[in-house]
Order: sequence, then C-alpha cells, then structure tokens
Amino acid sequence: MVVAIDGPAGTGKSTVAKKVSEDLGLVFLNSGSFYRALTLALLDAGVDIDDTESVMDFAKKQTLDYVDSHLILNGVDVDDRLHQDRVDANVSKVSSIVDLRHLVNDRMREIVKSMSIICEGRDMTTVVFPDAEHKFYLDASIDVQAQRRFDQGVSGLSLEEIKAAIIKRDEMDRNKAEGSLKKAPDALYIDTSDLTISQVCAIIEQNINA
Repeated sequence: MVVAIDGPAGTGKSTVAKKVSEDLGLVFLNSGSFYRALTLALLDAGVDIDDTESVMDFAKKQTLDYVDSHLILNGVDVDDRLHQDRVDANVSKVSSIVDLRHLVNDRMREIVKSMSIICEGRDMTTVVFPDAEHKFYLDASIDVQAQRRFDQGVSGLSLEEIKAAIIKRDEMDRNKAEGSLKKAPDALYIDTSDLTISQVCAIIEQNINA
C-alpha cells in the first residue's frame, strides 16, 4: 500500500507522516531527503549547481539508500545535516532539474517495491506515485508555515527571513517544468493551519481505514 502526501513546507507533512507510519505500521519515506542529500553532496563537493551537466554527472555517482527512515548517502547517515540553511537555499534549484527528478524518482520506486509506505513531498501524488491508494494535500497559511519552521530551531534565519524564503521556494516549486507543487484532483485537501498534529493524523487515518 502507498499513502502519498503533498504540500508546501511548514504544513506538518513530515511530522504527520511519521506519526501515521507508527500508528499504522507503514514505512515512512521522506522524498525531500533524497534531494536534500544530493544538494548537500553537491555543495560539499563545490559543484556548480547552475551547471546541469556537471550536476547530473556528479549525482549519478552518488549512492542513495533509506534505512530506518534515515537517508544514507554513500554509506553515511546524513539525516542531521539535511536542514542546514545552505541546503534550504539551494534544494529547490537542484530538485528542479528534470533529469535529476527522474533519477531520484526511479530510486524511490525501487526502494519501496516490497514495502507498504507513507511518503510525503511535493509531487508524490501527481508524479512519483500517481496510483497511490490514498492521496492527501496538506496546506497552511504562510504565517503558520513560517512559524512552524522557525520553531523547529534548525535555521539561523529570523522569522521574517524564513517567511520570505518559503514564499520564494514555493513559487519556484509551483513553476517547475516537472514535479511542480500542486494538488492532485483525487487528493483530499486538509488545511492544517488551525489543526493539531493529532487532529490531522486522525483525519488521514480515518480516511485510510474507511
């Protein structure tokens, strides 16, 4: 079984997906981790992310694995480095490269072949797993999105800077040539602005178990 969740940053996607995975015994797959890991590797290696050919040559040589909901890059657990500000600032540009999206999508589909999973991202319901049994789109006001990201304590930016960065990233993600941020026609829309994590999880779990 595949449960797919999409939506912008700060809507609670990761937290909700993790809790539902625990409640229902599903494997949690964070698609953003794959793009963030590649962005981290590109930045560490000094690759020009505006040079698509160089990015692809480099990306094809990287090994991406997913173990216990942690992203393993070339045999190293990099999960605690994926939300650095420099990764945040560059991941949308890296993930907008169409060939790179194909590379990551193929790897994710390969990983989940023998699993029942819950995954979250920006194009899980539309591109990666269009035949998922259950689809959801989480949303929230921009002020709520920014406050939630700020409260995570993983950014060195101010609340207003985080808000501006989210607006910029969401705009880029909505205009991607492929894998753009949008609601699938058959996805259940949930505005999480005034809901607790438990309430959102309850809506999703009731829908899955219906």
